Amino acid sequence: MKLGDVTRTALACIRIFNGALGLFAASRMAKSLGDELGDDKRFVYPARMFGIRTLVLGVDLLTLKRDDASAQRVLRQAVLIHATDTAAAVYAGTRGELPAKAAKLTTIISAVNTGLAVVSLVTSTKDR
Repeated sequence: MKLGDVTRTALACIRIFNGALGLFAASRMAKSLGDELGDDKRFVYPARMFGIRTLVLGVDLLTLKRDDASAQRVLRQAVLIHATDTAAAVYAGTRGELPAKAAKLTTIISAVNTGLAVVSLVTSTKDR
């Protein structure tokens, strides 16, 4: 298995796990990010919306074949999505819009996802 396939599969699995958690266990996810979010019921609805989006994107990456015509587009979108998620987590943390623990955790997860997406994209273009 090539490096791009490994990173794409890893990213897909992370997306599927986090998406399912957001969709089906939003309250539990909020509690794991910090007591402030765990007590705030307003977190549940956006977590579910984010969850289904993340789950669908994960399945899309998992079922993607390297020679699909849409492969490059999907991988470029993955980089954009995760880089934006990383920037948003950093921004929310610095502005105090997320508790420090939640901001740190979401920034780390999003940065790892961005790295996986970049490696997947770069190696897929080299394999062509």
